[in-house]
Amino acid sequence: MKLGKKDKAFRTNKVSYLDFKIVEMDRVLTHLFARLKHNGASSKLSAKGMTVGLFKEEFLDSRNEKHFKGFSQAPITVEKWIETHLVDLINRGKANEAVAAPRPLHGNTYLFRNPKNCRDYGASKQVYELLYHAKNGQAAITRLKQFFFAGVDSSTGQYDCQSQVDVETQALLRLSDQVKSDAPDHSDLQERFAPLNQQAADILADDIIKLMTYRQYIPRSVMVEYIKNLLAFHLALYQLKLFKLLPALAKSKGQNLEESERQKTAIFVDMTNGTNNKCHQMAEQSATLHYKRIPSFIKAYFGVKKLDEFAEYLSKKGKLSGSKSIKQMPVTELFKLLESPLERDRDQFFGQRNAGILDVSVSSANKSDEIPPELHAITQLGLPEFETYIEILLFVQGNAIRSGLVKNLDSFMLKNKPGALLEQTNGSYGGRRFCLDGRLLEVMLQLAVLSKGGDLGFHTKELRVDQLLTFLQTRYGIYIDSLPETDTFCDQSIDVNSALRENLVGFKRRLREIGFYRDLSDAYVTQTVTPRYQIDKNQNEKAQGSKA
Repeated sequence: MKLGKKDKAFRTNKVSYLDFKIVEMDRVLTHLFARLKHNGASSKLSAKGMTVGLFKEEFLDSRNEKHFKGFSQAPITVEKWIETHLVDLINRGKANEAVAAPRPLHGNTYLFRNPKNCRDYGASKQVYELLYHAKNGQAAITRLKQFFFAGVDSSTGQYDCQSQVDVETQALLRLSDQVKSDAPDHSDLQERFAPLNQQAADILADDIIKLMTYRQYIPRSVMVEYIKNLLAFHLALYQLKLFKLLPALAKSKGQNLEESERQKTAIFVDMTNGTNNKCHQMAEQSATLHYKRIPSFIKAYFGVKKLDEFAEYLSKKGKLSGSKSIKQMPVTELFKLLESPLERDRDQFFGQRNAGILDVSVSSANKSDEIPPELHAITQLGLPEFETYIEILLFVQGNAIRSGLVKNLDSFMLKNKPGALLEQTNGSYGGRRFCLDGRLLEVMLQLAVLSKGGDLGFHTKELRVDQLLTFLQTRYGIYIDSLPETDTFCDQSIDVNSALRENLVGFKRRLREIGFYRDLSDAYVTQTVTPRYQIDKNQNEKAQGSKA
């Protein structure tokens, strides 16, 4: 049995711009640079294939001796340095090793990517569109452009020779003759939709604006890592919110949900590094709760796509006015097509789809065309034609889509990597559990200690530990010393309360390890998180901290 092209169609930008595949954040940032440069559009690129050799030649070229003094005396060291620090390689160490793009230290790295090796599967568009529709999104976009395109003349695209940039960026900026064409590709801007969770977009934009306050204080390479970790975290969090929101919208047939049901998503993180079995178990239960929502999310996602096709059909039949408005019909309006007044048209449309799938000749010689008994069982459930159609699609494609979604979410959570929000021990057989790696926690702490006001828009101040815990809960839904009221996974008990106290101890220990924690006594008032970089209210743009 084979599905037709229309039956297989799954992706819709009305829910998400993502292809559900493994994503590398270096490549997401590289593609985001092009969108920042071209106001949301991707880049059409015609250039030589980027290789380690091109970088090496640039560094060793005698004409550039004044910029890269002494490099020509150690060509092997320069080559190894390029491979390990300057470029993102695929199939590293293998015969088919190739460059995806330079490391995303500067906005112009997108000019030197190898498109077939550097794919972000829609993640950069997801980030840009979240910022574009956010309340303070334009300010966030502007600050990202100012940071990443430092040292480049905005009108000519050439190095302005006035700004001080690091040695890696100098080499990159002097490779401009390798780029023959860079033009915006506006084709993917034809469909732009507001995010289903507006609050998530607003928080992302606000976090970007706050983080950029440190741009004069934090070394550039460290700031880039901060941005990657922050974007990965927000992409993961947005996915978790959609897993909960989209099925709820489908169930309510597009009716407005309560604000709390729309926005709140909670996760419990294990801060004991697995040494406390109960904390480990609760973090695993919390992760399982969210991952178990994936099948219902896929079902609702399929529903959006197929109702969108149904809306086009109704428009052609003259039963919905305005073809342009049909293309822009939001998810909430599409789900309203499930209401009873359209039942006859809905059964006719999806009944034809079901007939096309199930109408296979019994005498077919090709065994792959035979109808599996599971599909016959689905047709005997007495479901409406629309629901029957969705169940058939889930049976045929559901497992493959679910596998892709799991890998996609794992990659955004940086599973088992620096900056991780998720750990999984014992390979694919072990359970997933939420964690809060030191690098991700460090980014959150840099944001938590900022308050509005001052010459730079924000200033730093000390924060009590209990205030920090409240910040993590209310802003991101991260729970450490208490159980969440939403997305609950276990009941309160003596063992649970003991584990929560141990988790708090582990959290303080992690704060101390990364250098943010000061405790003068057991009292909460004297247990504070201290800013690593001091930004006073009355301070000029000139930073007094370290600068790359």
